Amino acid sequence: MPTEQPTEQTDHAARRRAAPHGGLPAPDRAARRAVTLFPLLVIAAGAVGLLWPARFTGWAPGVPWLLGVVMFSMGLTLTPPDFAAVARRPWAVGLGLAAHYVIMPGLGWLIATALHLPPQLAAGVILVGCAPSGTASNVVTFLARGDVALSVSVATVSTVLAPLVTPPLTLLLAGQFLDVDAGVMVTDILRTVLLPVVAGLVVRVTAGRFVDRVLRVLPWVSALTVAVIVLVVVSGSAAAVRDAAALVLLAVALHNGLGLALGYAAGKLARLGAPASRAMAFEVGMQNSGLAASLATAHFSPAAALPAALFSVWHNVSGAVVAAFMARSARRER
Repeated sequence: MPTEQPTEQTDHAARRRAAPHGGLPAPDRAARRAVTLFPLLVIAAGAVGLLWPARFTGWAPGVPWLLGVVMFSMGLTLTPPDFAAVARRPWAVGLGLAAHYVIMPGLGWLIATALHLPPQLAAGVILVGCAPSGTASNVVTFLARGDVALSVSVATVSTVLAPLVTPPLTLLLAGQFLDVDAGVMVTDILRTVLLPVVAGLVVRVTAGRFVDRVLRVLPWVSALTVAVIVLVVVSGSAAAVRDAAALVLLAVALHNGLGLALGYAAGKLARLGAPASRAMAFEVGMQNSGLAASLATAHFSPAAALPAALFSVWHNVSGAVVAAFMARSARRER
């Protein structure tokens, strides 16, 4: 479950149940605070990059390493039961994966085409759509009183499959806008996503007691790291931000909003039940924008990473708002 994390990577500890007396376990409280404050961190980082871009122009090569830190943190939050849960619900997990990798890439292409986005920005929007699920979705599902086990399963498997799915989808949908080297992209995703996640999982299995003591810190590590990624992306595309920020924000809002709505609708049509439908909304509509920003910077340009940077802020804000609405609705249904 990568990412992109409290940000995008906000900590799968949110999958844990509420504490006995109505409170949240410490890792859950930390994750919720990280989700709440993360947009402010990213906005501040983006403002710094926009105001003083020259100071960070040499930082771009470090973006894949920063993403690796986020993915390693995500791996530390995983446990073997997370994978066992997939086998117990193959139909629901398969539907979530299909919805995620069909709806968001398709929406990215439709929106980029309908808005007549310039090639770099169009490729960036599509790449966001082709990324795996964002791990902040697990925390937001928890806050929305959704099916957290399903959320964790879909986010985990979508991340594991990303090296096989994201590059060919990007080639198919963004190839008309820019040249896409899908082979190199596979290698990059393996190196910056899958290997760090596996390494984090190994550490969790072999040193679980130590990891349990630092779980509450992991959402903040991820949040701060993604904020630095956004800073680097914005500093490298400062001119594009000034010229096209409103247009890209419109594309991002449409992409995320339609993804949330269609994800929820997919769960309802499949009769998965209200909690699972809420999980589906966030697993479809929230993306690993950190991965998208890293790939866009490495394979296209800093301007192509701008949609991912804006998505990173927007989907956390919209996710928190939608989660609050869903939680109130769930309470009224009882």
